[in-house]
Amino acid sequence: MGRLTVAVSVFTGLILMLSACTPDNTNHKADSVNSTEQTPTLRIAAAANLSDVLPEIIEGYQADKALDDQSIDVTYASSGKLYTQIKAGAPYDIYLSANQEFPAKLAKEKASQVDGSNDATYQPFTYTQGQLALYSVPKPLDKIDTASASLADVLMNDDNAKITIANPELAPYGTSAKAYLQSQHIYELLSKKKRIIQAENISQAFQYAHTASVDYGFVAQSQLVAIKAQPEQFITLKPDTYPAILQDGIVISDSNRALDFTSYLRSAVGQQYFVQAGYLSVQ
Repeated sequence: MGRLTVAVSVFTGLILMLSACTPDNTNHKADSVNSTEQTPTLRIAAAANLSDVLPEIIEGYQADKALDDQSIDVTYASSGKLYTQIKAGAPYDIYLSANQEFPAKLAKEKASQVDGSNDATYQPFTYTQGQLALYSVPKPLDKIDTASASLADVLMNDDNAKITIANPELAPYGTSAKAYLQSQHIYELLSKKKRIIQAENISQAFQYAHTASVDYGFVAQSQLVAIKAQPEQFITLKPDTYPAILQDGIVISDSNRALDFTSYLRSAVGQQYFVQAGYLSVQ
């Protein structure tokens, strides 16, 4: 009986030791998992004209939310090219277009999907309004009357001058530039003379003009603000002389972080970034 009593005592002691150790080990494992867990990267597809202002907005957002570990990856391209990528399955969380057409099409397409996806369908939102400007490095513009007819005369009478616009089929700034030239009844004439150089997107149009590869370029006002262009180098077109460049975005994944970031874009703080960068506020 003495040996049995000792065996039971040893067995009971082992059970108590295991019971005492188990919670600590479990908590340690949980802490280890939490310490290595990373916040998923927020992926944004952004129109090329946002390449100057969006990095500042992201920096402000991360500072405001104290998100030092929040990874945000941005792909810049023409709105049409990004739309095509998204249609092909590119894993973006947010799409920030330079027009309203592409986000509206995505919303309609997502709403009609019946593939069992768990992603929510969100509605497009307007986050800013762009401004169109004529930019030239070799040709001073400060003495030109800003009346549209005078500007049209300058473009037509400078026979050897090349003019760049972004691709009207893919880039909303190009669409507005083409519409402006058409309203002045000079687009067809310039095209026949092969004086219009078409760029893939607004960033490329700006590069053509900025490097003086062309004489004039229809660019985004925000690009000129970013480089602190001299007054004689550009003319900001009056907003009523071309179709409004209302820029819409849409959340395209079921991500709370995406919703939070787009809310920041539309807030008073977010809008101030856009105004300072050469856009028009939409609040």
